Amino acid sequence: HGPPGTGKTLIAKAVANEIDAHFETISGPEIMSKYYGESEEKLREVFDEAEENAPAIVFVDELDSIAPKRGETQGDVERRVVAQLLSLMDGLEDRGDVTVIAATNRVDAIDPALRRGGRFDREIEIGVPDQDGRKEILQVHTRGMPLVEDIDLDDYAESTHGFVGADIESLAKEAAMNALRRVRPDIDLESDEIDAELLESISITEADFKRALNGIEPSALREVFVEVPDTTWADVGGLTDTKERLRETIQWPLDYPDVFSEMDLQSAKGVLLYGPPGTGKTLLAKAVANEANSNFISVKGPELLNKYVGESEKGVREVFEKARSNAPTVVFFDEIDAIAGQRGRATSDSGVGERVVSQLLTELDGIEALEDVVVVATSNRPDLIDDALLRPGRLDRHIHVPVPDADARRAILDVHTRDKPLADDVDLDAVAQRMDGFVGADVEALVREATMNATREFINSVDPADASDSVGNVRVTMAHFEAALGEVTASVDADVKENYEEIEQRFNTADTPTDDEPASGAFH
Repeated sequence: HGPPGTGKTLIAKAVANEIDAHFETISGPEIMSKYYGESEEKLREVFDEAEENAPAIVFVDELDSIAPKRGETQGDVERRVVAQLLSLMDGLEDRGDVTVIAATNRVDAIDPALRRGGRFDREIEIGVPDQDGRKEILQVHTRGMPLVEDIDLDDYAESTHGFVGADIESLAKEAAMNALRRVRPDIDLESDEIDAELLESISITEADFKRALNGIEPSALREVFVEVPDTTWADVGGLTDTKERLRETIQWPLDYPDVFSEMDLQSAKGVLLYGPPGTGKTLLAKAVANEANSNFISVKGPELLNKYVGESEKGVREVFEKARSNAPTVVFFDEIDAIAGQRGRATSDSGVGERVVSQLLTELDGIEALEDVVVVATSNRPDLIDDALLRPGRLDRHIHVPVPDADARRAILDVHTRDKPLADDVDLDAVAQRMDGFVGADVEALVREATMNATREFINSVDPADASDSVGNVRVTMAHFEAALGEVTASVDADVKENYEEIEQRFNTADTPTDDEPASGAFH
């Protein structure tokens, strides 16, 4: 059992081929019949045929379609088929040298009576391949391909997180198709045979693989997958201390596992980034997922909530299940205060918020350990989050993303003006000094406004037909920045800033209690 596309059917075929046994296949839906007793008869015929040709293998594909849990299925036929399968596999008659192999990607949907010794004795999980597995699968599928010498399969094995065998096969096939499309105009389809020189000239290049990679979605992460973001540390201006702490918490355990095991050091389970809106909390989470080169599952807090009882908790459970089976993974909860509010407050949500918090607590620090899964949560209202979630072992690192100072604002200005055509008179140091209270989002808005002022001036002064010819001469001047400074105002005032600094102090005292003060939650 395992996710779709991991190679369950392929392995069964390979086994049958290698041991040179008689091979009988049962495709679940094929044996179903509208006539009473006919489905069971078809099953019996397959087993009889296998017995006559022993040693034999009976392979049941998609077992969940013919052997669902009897208590949960509506149809009478399914119940009888399950009963027939049970007696065929472990009835009074001895079956001889007949082995039954079944494959399913919904192992929990199968009748439990089948999952015991004497029936399906062995359960083998075929999971999503890791980096070494992906490299091996790539080698299998590119074995006979005319690859250019500089293609490094290790790079592709590293960047195909969440890809199962079937996805990698598609990747190789699509790369080959891209190479064929390139030579397609030179092929004379009218002639009976293709020129040997032309065939020799076909080769699969790095560009073919890159284009193929862009068009394939990893199926193991499909329901919850958000592409690994392309934000890097270079896109995050300032915030040097915050970046360093994030790197220590998330990147180091993944990059230096040997050091951590030698030091007997457990990596942090989770990180809470808190600070005023617009300071770059989500941007930092994206950068860290990209730099850590791991899978990235993004959960927007409120989208987990569902009107049906138990569905919201199921959503949380599924997210962590996906994260575990596709480790290493960064699970990112944006606006976590929306789903993990303080329990015990009188609310009118019929208790769903409290149950979601409880589910989150057990997932983060329950009996089942989180291996190579780091949770990053962001919030601009950390005082609303439940205390139990903020203790060590859950979201144990609390990182304040502060309002940037003058140097940090200058660094953020550099990031946002990197590719802008600035005039020589623009003094970014002076602009940074005049932006007291501006957060990252305000700085971005200011640069956008200044650039828009320049663009507006240019478009109004030229003929539309000449615009594309003379656009290269446009520059964003200091006057445009002056005008923008009059338009854009700081979104954080002194009171808000002070409030967050107070919260940071409370967090620090909660994290490191003094001798005469007992350790307590951060907020009461």
